[in-house]
Amino acid sequence: MIELMVVMSLIVVFASLALVQYRYSVIRAREAVLKEDLFRLRDAIDQYHADRNHYPPRLDDLVTDGYLRQIPVDPMTDSTATWQGVPAEPQPGDEFDPGIYDVKSGSEGIAMDGTRYTDW
Repeated sequence: MIELMVVMSLIVVFASLALVQYRYSVIRAREAVLKEDLFRLRDAIDQYHADRNHYPPRLDDLVTDGYLRQIPVDPMTDSTATWQGVPAEPQPGDEFDPGIYDVKSGSEGIAMDGTRYTDW
């Protein structure tokens, strides 16, 4: 009976360790997806600016004008509507709205490296 209790407690300890590792791997995977999505969105914004000489007024314009197939889902908020656009500085004599210069995650969470997702 004691041997069975020792084996069961070892199984519980190993399962607990595996669960913690699993949770960290899920967070790391979400952070990697967030970095990739931010890179793709920023690249599309730069391409839009290079082609049209102004920044897109909305992120949806990147999709309608063919720079992206769809707006990616923010992996931290599980929504496409939470992306935060950073407005560009208005240029004198520019007839267009300054548009979106950069994009940030809408999550208020803190990354594993201690930075905020909104600062990436």
